[in-house]
Amino acid sequence: MVEEQLFAKPYPGRTLIVGQTPSASHYVQVYWTMGRSVNSRNRVFEREGNHIKNTAFDPALMEDPSLIIYYPVRDWNGIHIVSNGDQTDTIYEGVQRGESFQQLLTTREFEPDPPHYTPRISAVIDCGNKSYTLSILKTNDNDPSVCQRQFFDYSGFEPGAGHCLHTYSAEFDGILKPFVGEPFEVPLFDDIEATADFYWERLNSDNKISLLVKFIDVSTQTIQFVIRNKHR
Repeated sequence: MVEEQLFAKPYPGRTLIVGQTPSASHYVQVYWTMGRSVNSRNRVFEREGNHIKNTAFDPALMEDPSLIIYYPVRDWNGIHIVSNGDQTDTIYEGVQRGESFQQLLTTREFEPDPPHYTPRISAVIDCGNKSYTLSILKTNDNDPSVCQRQFFDYSGFEPGAGHCLHTYSAEFDGILKPFVGEPFEVPLFDDIEATADFYWERLNSDNKISLLVKFIDVSTQTIQFVIRNKHR
């Protein structure tokens, strides 16, 4: 299933995975970027404390940072956020005011990049409730007149499994079509490097840009990161 859903596609786009290691010792977030234009490919992940920032590899090549420079990973008070855009900050700032993931994403919609209107995908792990939620904000078949906001709540974790969302389902006549369906199950591993290698090594070598894996210790909430950057 994962081979068909992810690795057989040359361009599934930005992708996130949320789940738990087989031993149930760590919660897991995986996120990667892909790109085909010079601007999209000119990116690397950099760590800032417990946060990860998407930055320009070569600032001289940067054309439009608005949709490609953002924090994909942030956390606050046991809430661990991952997303494919600046909605990370919408969620990060809002949860500190006591607003919910769902409330905050009703203020956002798909990206303004016609004709694709790239979906915004997001997820949070709530360590206090031992639960997680994924979301996608997208068009109906690239029609920007309505934003479909879908949320997928998981009341607990299944050891060794993650749930995955990515931005694009296919491409027709040069237009990238939005992801369709529910998050699908993918494997996770007890070793953080093995998790990173499993996905990084199987992604399209031309289009992959950066990948991160975040492990959160279930007992202590200690955080580990592994980052893979094509340009470093």
